[in-house]
Amino acid sequence: MLTPFHLAVQVRDLAEARRFYGELLGCSEGRSSDSWVDFNFFGHQFVCHLNPSLGEQGVADHRNPVDGHGVPVPHFGVVLEMATWEALVDRLTAAGVTFDIEPYIRFRGEPGEQATMFFRDPSNNAIEFKAFRDIEGQLFAT
Repeated sequence: MLTPFHLAVQVRDLAEARRFYGELLGCSEGRSSDSWVDFNFFGHQFVCHLNPSLGEQGVADHRNPVDGHGVPVPHFGVVLEMATWEALVDRLTAAGVTFDIEPYIRFRGEPGEQATMFFRDPSNNAIEFKAFRDIEGQLFAT
């Protein structure tokens, strides 16, 4: 069994982060203060730390080319079961989320074939969710 990771990111507004991670993504909230909030991010400890100086633009944007797309760096996310990934695509689409990279199958027919999508939180933190039909054989395929 994998142990949970811990990740902390900066956000410009905690109420905005609670709506996005809690209400939209369905992450339950843990401990919090007036400057940070913990979320259960698909079984992992994810913390949003308030940085009001981020302003409207949020965190800086940088991209690297992968499979013909400009992949935002840094980014974080979770590898989901395919059915869970598909349900999340439906929920995000219904909510009108703008995708940096629309949901699609990357590396089709090659080692590491995966479903992937990229989008951003309101503070411009890039998030990727992916899924594999054969996670055991494909996650670290070369």
